[in-house]
Amino acid sequence: MFELLILILFGWLSLKALGLGLRLTWGLAKIVAAILFVVALPTLIGCLLFAGGVILLLPLVLVAAACGVLKAAL
Repeated sequence: MFELLILILFGWLSLKALGLGLRLTWGLAKIVAAILFVVALPTLIGCLLFAGGVILLLPLVLVAAACGVLKAAL
């Protein structure tokens, strides 16, 4: 009977430890993802500008210019 009680307690503690480990790794993954996003977004913009991304940004500039002209005309 005592052995069964110890096995149940060990199983319960194992599940608690597994849950704590998952919670810690999930929090760490969110922190790493946020840091990577903060680093990657300016890098992406820089690469777009320096590696021919100006051609990709040209339609956005034209649409913004057209909106500016229409707004100034009204």
